[in-house]
Amino acid sequence: MAQVQNGPPPAEATSPDRTWAAFVKDYNLYARPLSSGSDPIQFTGDGELDCAYGSPLSSPLLEAGLGDPERPAVVWSPTSRYFLSYRIDARKSGRLRSVQSTPKDGTARPKDFGYVYPLPGDDEVPVAFPVVCHIPTGEAIRVDIEPLPLLYFGGPRHPVWWSPGGERLYVLNRRRGFQTTVLHEIDPLTGRSRTILEETASTGWDPRASHWPDTHNVRILNGGEKVIWYSWRDGWGHLYLCDGATGRVLNRITEGPWVVHDVLHVNERDSLVYFTAGGREEERDPYYRHLYRAPLDGNNLELLTPEDGDHEVIASPSGSYFIDTWSRMDSPPTTVLRRADGSRFLTLEEADIAPLLATGWRFPERFCVKARDGITDLYGVIFRPSSFTPTKRYPVIERIYQGPQGIAAPRGFAGGPESGSPFWHDQALAELGFIVIVLDGLGTSWRSKAFLDCSYRNLGDAGLDDHVSALRQLADRDPSLDLTRVGIYGYSAGGYAATRAILTRPDFYKVAIAWAGNHDHRLDKAGWVERYMGLPVGDHYLEQANATLAGRLKGRLFLMHGEMDENVPLAATLRLAAALIEENKDFDLLILPNGTHASGNHPYVTRRRWDYFVRHLLEMEPPPEYKLNA
Repeated sequence: MAQVQNGPPPAEATSPDRTWAAFVKDYNLYARPLSSGSDPIQFTGDGELDCAYGSPLSSPLLEAGLGDPERPAVVWSPTSRYFLSYRIDARKSGRLRSVQSTPKDGTARPKDFGYVYPLPGDDEVPVAFPVVCHIPTGEAIRVDIEPLPLLYFGGPRHPVWWSPGGERLYVLNRRRGFQTTVLHEIDPLTGRSRTILEETASTGWDPRASHWPDTHNVRILNGGEKVIWYSWRDGWGHLYLCDGATGRVLNRITEGPWVVHDVLHVNERDSLVYFTAGGREEERDPYYRHLYRAPLDGNNLELLTPEDGDHEVIASPSGSYFIDTWSRMDSPPTTVLRRADGSRFLTLEEADIAPLLATGWRFPERFCVKARDGITDLYGVIFRPSSFTPTKRYPVIERIYQGPQGIAAPRGFAGGPESGSPFWHDQALAELGFIVIVLDGLGTSWRSKAFLDCSYRNLGDAGLDDHVSALRQLADRDPSLDLTRVGIYGYSAGGYAATRAILTRPDFYKVAIAWAGNHDHRLDKAGWVERYMGLPVGDHYLEQANATLAGRLKGRLFLMHGEMDENVPLAATLRLAAALIEENKDFDLLILPNGTHASGNHPYVTRRRWDYFVRHLLEMEPPPEYKLNA
């Protein structure tokens, strides 16, 4: 049987006061003092293989020598007197296996690695039973909440945090299907819990605008007296002030056809909450984030970052200052230090892009087009080669990522975490003689719930009607776009969408390249798929598998996948390949030895992607085997 805890032992988790380190040994929890040679404290003794304490579910990359050990699944209290951990039971859970044809240790025989990988609809998935370990007594107290489902490897991704004094512990439990979220309050001394809030929606929903499962916008105030709750109940992501005893909504904090992104700070003394949001300012790109503050009674909301651009904001621990870096695609970053009222205290940095402009590089262009409904505004970016000539016609390549949890088109100057993907790969591709387009179609995040829910139980849509319509609108405005030569590529969910594009619109898309596409959602991670395809696993899963459309392939399709992909199983691409072979279709296939999910920009993969587009869209032969630097 495959082990949950395998490979090197996980690293230690050090307490906030740097006096203790929690660790796992022989499937059980320990803590050792860092200031003396005293014996460790052992908290549990009944851990066993596949039902261990504190050991995150292992990725196959760890044992294969391609990844680093996970930290123990431990959350220390601020006082360093307690820590929360889990007993993770995966004894009945389904496994996958990865075969490493070229082991890192140089052995001749290929190696195979088993790992827990829950699939959507599995009856048995790993579950975590929370326990609180007490440093003063050496006890491990079982917490009396329902087991937390673990739908991906690693530790539990349910948000967990302590009160400032360590008197209470809070857990946001997102039940399977992601339609119900429960906020638990836990007494660490007894393990007893109570439910503060519970909300259920008709579709999947998230306690944050960008839909990453281990982050949230919930805040506990005044020792539990009140709660800031994040909800999509009116169709937009907003903040509500709730009673901490009953969960009853006291009042709205924010309201309107716009979306709160991140709560950055709460000033309890003055009853103010600071947060970023998008879409509130008229005549501005709704994806641009701005910093706001609002009283908890919902009156007199203030804009603190007036500049028309995307603002990356970091709050100081006290909330007295904010570091604000703002930019646009046509305006390089400026970083300023702001006071709590938004006024500028100091300009920290202004980017100098004169050397970049001296190369002949041209700014990418933000654009706005209409969605398939002819009403909704969609936004994206155009990249042109530095040698662009308006009278010339260029093949068009679209980079697509329609994963509903995020956005693809960059907003700020350099892209970055949650401001859209960095664009240097797009610009590099454009320099080969293409116009490159990136668009966020219906079904992606940062907009309304209705906008997002276009993809609910409908990932096969992939926003493709919007993408085709957008390219046609852009070509009507700009004759340099040659829509007789259109290619598309993407990674992961983008690989799925790129393949879907050439199979469902074979007369529009002529070339498609897919890295690590999750081509069949029945064979993808439950923690992502169940959120967007829903439960139970029905006919819509089969209908939206790319293999069902294999017979429709007309153009050039290049499938790529990493042999050791820990995120999307290699089998997803090989099953599609099998269907294409069954249909007697020509296609190209690259399996990257030791390639992981993150290997989509490996220099060899990048070169092969460039070469494929040059051959089949530019109809030129690229130089043979040129080398890219990593």
